[in-house]
Amino acid sequence: MADGRARHEQVAADIRARIMSGEFPPGSQLPSIPSLVTRYAAATATVQRALAALKAEGSIYSEVGRGVYVRRRQPLMVAASAYLAPAPGEFSYRLLDVSEVVPPPEVVEGLSLGEGEKAVLRQRLLLHGGEPVELSWSYYPSSVAAGTELAERKKINGGASRILAELGLPQRRMVDRVSTRMPTSDEVEMLDLPPYVPVLRQLRVIHTDGGRPVEVSVLVKGGHLHELRYDQQLSHGPMPTTWSSRPDSPDVTDH
Repeated sequence: MADGRARHEQVAADIRARIMSGEFPPGSQLPSIPSLVTRYAAATATVQRALAALKAEGSIYSEVGRGVYVRRRQPLMVAASAYLAPAPGEFSYRLLDVSEVVPPPEVVEGLSLGEGEKAVLRQRLLLHGGEPVELSWSYYPSSVAAGTELAERKKINGGASRILAELGLPQRRMVDRVSTRMPTSDEVEMLDLPPYVPVLRQLRVIHTDGGRPVEVSVLVKGGHLHELRYDQQLSHGPMPTTWSSRPDSPDVTDH
C-alpha cells in the first residue's frame, strides 16, 4: 500500500529512522538543508517542515549560525519486564489519585473479578530528571487492598510489593502485553508530548502464589523517549510458536 502521508511527514520519518539506527548519532550534525533537499528530492519548504516536526518532538535541535543536531539525550532503555524504580536525583513520582472504582473490562478480566466487584486504583506520574515520562494506573482487588496503605492517598514506602508481601501475597510472576497507539488528550497534557508521537502501552498482570492475580497496571510512555529491552535465554531445539492473529491468543511472554 502506498504511503499516504504528507511528504514532510515521510521525510521526518526517514530521518527519525536514521537517528534511531545510529546513522546520525547523538550530538552529530545533520546534513544541510540543501543536501536533504537533494537526498529526498523534496522542496526546501518540505524539508523545513520535516525538521520542524523533529524539533517539536525533541529528536533534533538547532544552533543559530551552526546547523541542526541530533539530541544528546537518548531514549530511556527499560527492561520490558521491570518497573522504573524511583531513585533519588533520577526518578521520582507524583501520586495523582487513589480511589475505589469499577475497573474497565480488561482489568476485570486480568484480576478475575466478579460482576460489579470493585478495585482500588492508584494513579501515578513518573518523572525522570523532573520531566514526565510515564503515566500508570495500578488496580488491586478491593477485597485485598481495603484497609491497607494501598487504599490510602499517600506514597508507600517500599511500594505495593511490600504491602502485598505483608498480606501473604508476594509478587511471583508478571505478564506484560505491549502495544502502541496515539495518546489521549489527557496523556498529551500530562506527559507533555509533542504532536504526532505515539505512546507505548503496557498492560501488566502480576500474580502471586498459585497463579492468583493481585495487581493489574496500565503503563503509558512517550514512544519518542523509551525503548523496551527484552533479554531472554534461548533453549536448544526448535523455537516455540509465538505469533497468533487471534485477539484472544495467549500472551507470547507467558512461558
